[in-house]
Amino acid sequence: MKNQTPRQLAFIVAGLTALLSSIVVLLLSAVGIFKISFWLILLNFVVVFLASYFILLFYLERFLYRKIKLIYKRIADRKSPKKEDREKLDMDKDLIGEVNEQVEEWAEEQAKELDLMKRTEAYRKEFLGNVSHELKTPIFTISGYLETLLDGALDDPIKRRDYVFKANKGIDRLNRIVQDLETISELEGDRLILDVTTFDIKELTEEVFEEIEHIADMRDVLLEIKKGTDGKFMVKGDRDKIRQVLINLLTNSIKYGKDGGRTGVGFYDMASNILIEVADNGLGIAESDLPRLFERFYRVEKSRNRDFGGTGLGLAIVKHIIEAHNQSINVRSLIGEGSTFGFTLEKA
Repeated sequence: MKNQTPRQLAFIVAGLTALLSSIVVLLLSAVGIFKISFWLILLNFVVVFLASYFILLFYLERFLYRKIKLIYKRIADRKSPKKEDREKLDMDKDLIGEVNEQVEEWAEEQAKELDLMKRTEAYRKEFLGNVSHELKTPIFTISGYLETLLDGALDDPIKRRDYVFKANKGIDRLNRIVQDLETISELEGDRLILDVTTFDIKELTEEVFEEIEHIADMRDVLLEIKKGTDGKFMVKGDRDKIRQVLINLLTNSIKYGKDGGRTGVGFYDMASNILIEVADNGLGIAESDLPRLFERFYRVEKSRNRDFGGTGLGLAIVKHIIEAHNQSINVRSLIGEGSTFGFTLEKA
């Protein structure tokens, strides 16, 4: 009787009850207790069957409504906040099987939520540890130089100027971390308001080239627009925010590039979108690092990143800005061959 609906179950039990009742009547008639005709035996079968069927169906409905259906209703309420009419039972359905499926689905969802909570908690702990570490480094540097000055270096004009300059660099780094944290908080809190305009993404890229040219010159990195993509590419977006995206991607390319290398930006027509790719021929990124590349404070090569003054928040900000435009960003990379970051913007 597995996977039977209430009506089917009531029908089977009522049939067995009526059959048993008819057999008893036949036996009593056979031993001569009383004589009964075939039609009366048939009438007995029908009456017992109908009575048993409706009585069983009534109690099954009450039992399912009060017990099993209550479980189903609670699970359904948790899965969907919408109020639906669950007062009437459909006795033609396999309610026990349906409830079993719902319980299994609910248990699976709870397991996934628990796993997500554990991963979120681990990520939160890691993030707090990273924040404290990132803040501690410039604070320790500033404190060290100031203590040295107070211990007597103030009297030495050369040391005084040098230490004040280095302490000021630490303060600048601290400011950058705080500003990036504020930006991340704004982006993740859905408080970002985009000033969407139409602009030429190639023209904006050339402006950014000029802005970071001094950084590229430090490592003799050539910044170029890829051949075949030197036309106009009009897009819709927040120009200042996309400028920030390009600055982050291009400076990262220089940091992880190689001396005397090159970084090229290409533009490709993708029907309703324009694909922008920033590619270098630098060190490349290990495949194991790619899934976490856009996490806050995640660094592929920590020492080098700090040497260039990075906060570890640049790519996380880039991802949030692109997603705020309802677009996507991706990365592909090979060790020793370089990396390519690509994002899309709506075509104007």
